Amino acid sequence: MPLVVQKFGGTSVADSEKILSAARKAIRAQQEGNQVVMVVSAMGHNTDQLIDLAGQVNETPPAREMDMLLSTGEQVSVALMAMAVHSLGHRAVSLNAAQLGIQTDSSFTKARIRTISPERIRKLLEAGNIVIAAGFQGIDEDLNITTLGRGGSDTTAVALAAVLHADACEIHTDVDGVYTTDPRQLPEARQMSRIEYGEMLELASLGASVMHNRSIEFAKKYGVPIHVRSSFSDTRGTLIASQSESETASVCGAAMTRDEARITVQGLPDRPGVSHELFKLLAEHKITVDMIVQNIGQEERADISFTVPKSELQSAKQVVQTAVTEIGATGWTHDDDVSKISVVGAGMADQTGVAQKMFRALADAEINIQMITTSEIKISVLVEKSQALAALRAVHSTFGLQNTPTDAATWDRLPERTASEADLQKLVADLQAADMEQLSLSDIDLAEDQARMTLSGVPDRPGLAADVFDAVAAAGVFVDMIVQSYDGFQGETSLSFTIPRTQYDDCKAILDSLAQSYSLRKVSASREIAKLSVSGIGMRSHTNVAIGMFEVLAANGINVEMINTSELRVNVVVEGSSGSRGLACLKQQFSSQLN
Repeated sequence: MPLVVQKFGGTSVADSEKILSAARKAIRAQQEGNQVVMVVSAMGHNTDQLIDLAGQVNETPPAREMDMLLSTGEQVSVALMAMAVHSLGHRAVSLNAAQLGIQTDSSFTKARIRTISPERIRKLLEAGNIVIAAGFQGIDEDLNITTLGRGGSDTTAVALAAVLHADACEIHTDVDGVYTTDPRQLPEARQMSRIEYGEMLELASLGASVMHNRSIEFAKKYGVPIHVRSSFSDTRGTLIASQSESETASVCGAAMTRDEARITVQGLPDRPGVSHELFKLLAEHKITVDMIVQNIGQEERADISFTVPKSELQSAKQVVQTAVTEIGATGWTHDDDVSKISVVGAGMADQTGVAQKMFRALADAEINIQMITTSEIKISVLVEKSQALAALRAVHSTFGLQNTPTDAATWDRLPERTASEADLQKLVADLQAADMEQLSLSDIDLAEDQARMTLSGVPDRPGLAADVFDAVAAAGVFVDMIVQSYDGFQGETSLSFTIPRTQYDDCKAILDSLAQSYSLRKVSASREIAKLSVSGIGMRSHTNVAIGMFEVLAANGINVEMINTSELRVNVVVEGSSGSRGLACLKQQFSSQLN
């Protein structure tokens, strides 16, 4: 018999009427011939009220006791939901985390799921019950109640769908699907019919509030189709699976992360190990680092810029001050008046001119770019916060995201869940190892066929990046990795990018001409670089990947010249002669996490 996991968020169970409405949806799914597991969040603003109450009795409540408190919200919801199902003449059993068999680690307020024992759930389903599962919570090996952090109920739902080998995981929410951008910000945002796991993972990490990134990591890792749909209507919604909506569109969505803060550490000694020392200190103090940009060093000194949530800036400033002294940097700056604008799309990996198109849209809107970082399916820029909404509208419009692609894939029914034998063996192995959320790396790669171009002394004003990449695109040069960061000189930035080595001479000639036209301070380039990449699922929630890369490369005397990061990959550029040695040490470092 098919099995469906349905998750209902807080707004979907905010009062008795909505609880009864959700119960009817579950009953209807059961009557259609499915076994049904409901995952339920706390009612409405219940969690916020509990947090406020805790603050009234203790300004810094212990994390363990916060989990004890916050878990009560879900327990209220599941009991009421089971009562609602019974009132409608059907059978239901509510279960908390301990009864569900969801075991986590002991990281209170942000626990990771280690294993789930599905036997009791299966037995109740076979007996004809709708199982009502408390989302957001687990228990550790000492039977302490833990919570899974932001988006925890999504994570619970997808994890249960993976373990039960459900045919689908339905996320019922207060919106009717996944949009090309936040429709609360841009009314012209369009609902997508479907989106690929990697694209959704990048958008989730950028603040798309429909789904949390940890739940998408689970879905991608174990091949769980996710159906995002409205709790209040029967519209089709959006399918998150292995296929993009369009095979020809370069970009599927855009996002704005409004409350960012930038920190730039200036004059770092350009030697192996410096990046590791800096980010290890930040990790030890639980600072969430997002964009990381390191550009080519000048005169044996390099600058590293990175962003943190604005709420963590004060803590980050204290750590950076210590790091600057210990590492021997010349100084540091910060700016909390910035926002991040990103475009995401699986199609950009195979298409040229995507970055150039984005930069030109921003230039035409007279919006200055402060930082740039790219990955295979994402381009992110940092802009002044007051210009963030205009920047989002400009890139959304220039890629025509408000229009349905002519080759948009539609769907009439959910894809059949046909996990391969290898997928099932992986799930069984993860359950036996008691670590379902372990890092899962898919590839450690070395690209030795690239060259690097660097422009120093680029005027920090709108349009320069667009002009550079207009000229490069016009010559048919394929640009891979792009990094723009602070240059160490007032009013200037430094812009580096990688290209195929075969296009080195053509691109260098273009840049030399641009340098004269715009009075740039310097053009430098290298034919002999190597790009080392580590890719996989869980890169954001396992921040030790980047740190581990920096650490092992430093231990082997390999200097990192450029860095950029994404949800699915960390890329570093090193000297060409160090490429093979770097690949070997990275494979040794991450061998246990490599599939």
